[in-house]
Amino acid sequence: MPTVEELYRNYGILADATEQVGQHKDAYQVILDGVKGGTKEKRLAAQFIPKFFKHFPELADSAINAQLDLCEDEDVSIRRQAIKELPQFATGENLPRVADILTQLLQTDDSAEFNLVNNALLSIFKMDAKGTLGGLFSQILQGEDIVRERAIKFLSTKLKTLPDEVLTKEVEELILTESKKVLEDVTGEEFVLFMKILSGLKSLQTVSGRQQLVELVAEQADLEQTFSPSDPDCVDRLLQCTRQAVPLFSKNVHSTRFVTYFCEQVLPNLSTLTTPVEGLDIQLEVLKLLAEMSSFCGDMEKLETNLRKLFDKLLEYMPLPPEEAENGENAGNEEPKLQFSYVECLLYSFHQLGRKLPDFLTAKLNAEKLKDFKIRLQYFARGLQVYIRQLRLALQGKTGEALKTEENKIKVVALKITNNINVLIKDLFHIPPSYKSTVTLSWKPVQKVEIGQKRTSEDTSSGSPPKKSPGGPKRDARQIYNPPSGKYSSNLGNFNYERSLQGK
Repeated sequence: MPTVEELYRNYGILADATEQVGQHKDAYQVILDGVKGGTKEKRLAAQFIPKFFKHFPELADSAINAQLDLCEDEDVSIRRQAIKELPQFATGENLPRVADILTQLLQTDDSAEFNLVNNALLSIFKMDAKGTLGGLFSQILQGEDIVRERAIKFLSTKLKTLPDEVLTKEVEELILTESKKVLEDVTGEEFVLFMKILSGLKSLQTVSGRQQLVELVAEQADLEQTFSPSDPDCVDRLLQCTRQAVPLFSKNVHSTRFVTYFCEQVLPNLSTLTTPVEGLDIQLEVLKLLAEMSSFCGDMEKLETNLRKLFDKLLEYMPLPPEEAENGENAGNEEPKLQFSYVECLLYSFHQLGRKLPDFLTAKLNAEKLKDFKIRLQYFARGLQVYIRQLRLALQGKTGEALKTEENKIKVVALKITNNINVLIKDLFHIPPSYKSTVTLSWKPVQKVEIGQKRTSEDTSSGSPPKKSPGGPKRDARQIYNPPSGKYSSNLGNFNYERSLQGK
């Protein structure tokens, strides 16, 4: 094996040969043999091998393999030097192989090495995006779990940093094609990351692009299959997919398919839903998603059926007033509990779909059922006014830091919930029922009103600054999901507003 002096001498031969460097194959072979030497020889080989690599195509395999040996050396300084130089081997048909190697090296636990691998991948990405993607997706589809996980995270964090001239339309099409292959077998966390990757692509930010993504999510959600409310994996998968779909919906990208599925399959089974997520109010989570989607329905073949299912579910949470005994007291032991969060979601969803069939309450229901509904609305509205007064009194004069306490945050959101319900009930009390009012759901941020723009009814109904609900999606826990019978998992928490209010 060559000594340090021999390595330097042969390096000199190659450096001095200029255009005739390719004629000195023996000298380059000596440098390749340097990987068999000691620490000093290996460090020199790590620098010299890539420098003259392009001049000896017939030794390409030997050179790459020699550099790979150095990338796996026990000495961390040798590994780092070898990794740093790997992009120099990324020429022509060798680039996908180098990308594949670098992707495998993402599994390192050394932070400095990990950063070098990331930088090397980014540098060859800018040379040949398609070739680099070939190596990355090869490992995502076939590599070890840790390599797969880190390769996906690399794509989700680094793609957005690349310039437009690198992420061309053709490159984005390749990302979509390869991502679809991966999505045939993903975990919940991986699914979320891939939706982040795909929704960030310029070509998928158009109406047709977002429609493609919605169809992709619908396929993952398995909307063609019968819903299994007692299967926590099935429930979790549907919720996870729906959460990814909601931001994609707009007036041109409709939620109709999801809303129909929720109305037909989920609402009738709401009370029997199971979830693997501890502490999650699964019923409220379902109703929130339905409410968010209901604004973006297109033409719906089963509109009347869906409205009827929504209406029937709404009645379950809008009790009749308790019967009075002869002495004027309630015949029952206690008044029914008013579940404001549930009613906000259901009433909002009904209000949104009702706009499409405004004669539903008057023409499609018999007089007795409509009368019953009015009684329930009136009773609920009375209880609502009591809570609104209590909440406004409790929050009166509180500003700044005082509103940031956990107790007051709950009260602010509760006031938003009750105000929303109040606005919607007033609409339905009109003769005929009206669907013109606009409210912002209690867990959503309020849209800022531009100067000169008329405020909508929800902006004038609260005496305190509306706050975002403290509940909501957090990062998903990693659980295996193999469609169509696998798992999605999530960690979501929600305050029980009703319990908090009733305890006051």
